[in-house]
Amino acid sequence: MAEQSTNPDAKVARDGAGYWAANIRMIIISLVIWALVSFGFGILLRPLLAGIEVGGTDLGFWFAQQGSILVFLALIFFYAWRMNKLDKEYGVEE
Repeated sequence: MAEQSTNPDAKVARDGAGYWAANIRMIIISLVIWALVSFGFGILLRPLLAGIEVGGTDLGFWFAQQGSILVFLALIFFYAWRMNKLDKEYGVEE
């Protein structure tokens, strides 16, 4: 009969690797969204967004001045919420 691995250190290493993989994936996705909104919409795509008006100004200018900040704040709250959920999933919550 094959002996099943019950080594607790191996389980912790697997769980730790999964936890950090999920954490790094979430950080990369958040940074890509933030870069797209702040640099992409506010600078690179501004001429394409110039015809769309929001609050009396064009959408590209709005993203550069306010939209990127609001998206950044939303990403902070999303990251905190998702990390709390991930911590509970892996049993490392406070």
